[in-house]
Amino acid sequence: MTPLALLMHTHIEQISPKANLREAAKQMRNKGVGSLVVSEGEDMIGIVSDVDFVRKGIAEGLHPDTTKVETIMSQPIITIDIDQTAKEANDCMAENGIRHLVVKDGEKVVGILSIRDLVLFYKNRI
Repeated sequence: MTPLALLMHTHIEQISPKANLREAAKQMRNKGVGSLVVSEGEDMIGIVSDVDFVRKGIAEGLHPDTTKVETIMSQPIITIDIDQTAKEANDCMAENGIRHLVVKDGEKVVGILSIRDLVLFYKNRI
């Protein structure tokens, strides 16, 4: 049983809900990530991913310079406890149709886990 702490990223990229889609896309590109946690102050209120850009932004014809991140973000944020397994994380993503999980230790956010992290984990186990 591999702890999620070994698979997750401890640095979580965040963005304001008032940022526009172009700013968010540039941040994701520059940081090499597929999602950003949407935060207001200390509160994490949603998550925006590359899939949200395609399905909710581009497909709907939203303008990247005038559309705010809050328009396409997903909420609530789906979380997983750090004590759960990679299989449980995989199952949670599959059941919820998501590609990113925020990892918590009790009530404290400690990282983020992506489907890419799980793919690499399972690839290396073979």
